[in-house]
Amino acid sequence: MIKLLIADDHPLFREALINVINAALCDPKIIEAGTLDDALVLAQAHEDMDLILLDINMPGMHGLEGLSALRREAPTIPVVIISAEEDKQTVLKALDQGAAGFIAKSAARDEMATALQQILQGEVYLPASIMRKTQESPLPAQTRPSLSMELLFSLTRRQLLVLERMVKGESNKQIATHLNIAETTVKAHVSAILAKLGVNNRVQAILAANDLDFSTIIRR
Repeated sequence: MIKLLIADDHPLFREALINVINAALCDPKIIEAGTLDDALVLAQAHEDMDLILLDINMPGMHGLEGLSALRREAPTIPVVIISAEEDKQTVLKALDQGAAGFIAKSAARDEMATALQQILQGEVYLPASIMRKTQESPLPAQTRPSLSMELLFSLTRRQLLVLERMVKGESNKQIATHLNIAETTVKAHVSAILAKLGVNNRVQAILAANDLDFSTIIRR
């Protein structure tokens, strides 16, 4: 049984999100919190929690300080930001502080369901709108992970193709379909890519590779 904590101070939104979760997952156990303090207590009491869905604007959060506190107190539980705030810098900063993804409150039910399923499979989720903003206006060089050509050329051609699809915001399932390989093979490639590039997660790899010309590199 999948166990989730919804930490949001709006009861109506929690109710709507519960409906989405029940439709997307098989018989999940859902716990609710309306403040950061309540979320911290519940996270410590339920160490077997599979996922925390966290609103960064609820009482006690103080911006992303609440996320940091939750990651310190419950480091083994993935935390996903779910918020009406879609500022690119805020989203990327949350990911840098350990969030496993970001879901916009404005997202359609199907998109939320897909996001939850991807995150529970161990993937980092970003909405397509944020991915486009990142590609159109990348972070300054001093604030994004660096990627040396030596590290880049350590990737195989297949790994480069997978990384190219990752930068486009595709999930492992979509990459598998486009490259005509098994999803488990994609996961293995992603793990190898992270290890070779020396990054901790999918988002850092995407940011590091965001401005690469893959068409030129893959033909090398």
